[in-house]
Amino acid sequence: MAFLISVFGCSLVLGVLSLILQAKVAYSNSFDTYYSPLWGFPHLSVNPQGTEAQIKMDQSSGAGFRSKLDYGSGLFHIRMKIPNKRTGGVLTSFYLTSAPDNQDPGNHFELDYEFLGTNGTVQTNVYNNDEGHREQSFKLWFDPSADFHTYEILWNSHQIVFSVDRIPIRVFKNNSAQGITYPSKAMHIEASIWDADWAGTVDWSQAPFVAYYQDFDFQACSAPAGGDVSGCGSEQYFWNRQDYWELKPGQKREMENYRRLYMSYDYCAYASTRKPECSFN
Repeated sequence: MAFLISVFGCSLVLGVLSLILQAKVAYSNSFDTYYSPLWGFPHLSVNPQGTEAQIKMDQSSGAGFRSKLDYGSGLFHIRMKIPNKRTGGVLTSFYLTSAPDNQDPGNHFELDYEFLGTNGTVQTNVYNNDEGHREQSFKLWFDPSADFHTYEILWNSHQIVFSVDRIPIRVFKNNSAQGITYPSKAMHIEASIWDADWAGTVDWSQAPFVAYYQDFDFQACSAPAGGDVSGCGSEQYFWNRQDYWELKPGQKREMENYRRLYMSYDYCAYASTRKPECSFN
């Protein structure tokens, strides 16, 4: 009997230790827990603690990294600081995409934060299983190259919310009942820095350009790459609960105020670029 109790006690202790270790892994904020290099490997570095990644662009290459898994819903965020040398052409990004790695994306789903050059303008975009062209741009109320700021994307079956430092700046609603497509395939996270000629001309005399990323953990429902996301709509995940179906009145007022003060471009404002969801979002 004493032997049995001893074994049971040992099993219990080992079980508790296992749970503790699992919890540590689950809540790790290390780059290697969630992400892996995607391209431009010599231009990507991670500090020994795994708490900060740097991606660099010079005339030879840029760089990028991606999440190890794909997801069907979640609350995604990163802390980011863009290059501090003033130039056009350098595109620094954080986004979700269903496009396969290193291939022509074709029609796909994508939710973007893109810094066009380093003048403090961030462009958000939604690719709704098409070529996108749903740009809304903001001249931020701070210098994004001077310090880290949090860029967040909420994605559930009711809405997509873009937030900067917890302030909502854009909402894309699920209007599938009106015949408007809504993201329905699993997406992974990517971050990158590269030379986008449509975003201006790079002043190569100032190269290299370095972007910094921190705060790598996030909450999301994993799903097979490119697969259906209906299984990630459960309310067991807090971001799918009713509190996250719509912005609260105070959040709506805050978003309206920041959009009035800082939005510099809106595709819904022009007949030539306006799309059907502009009547509902």
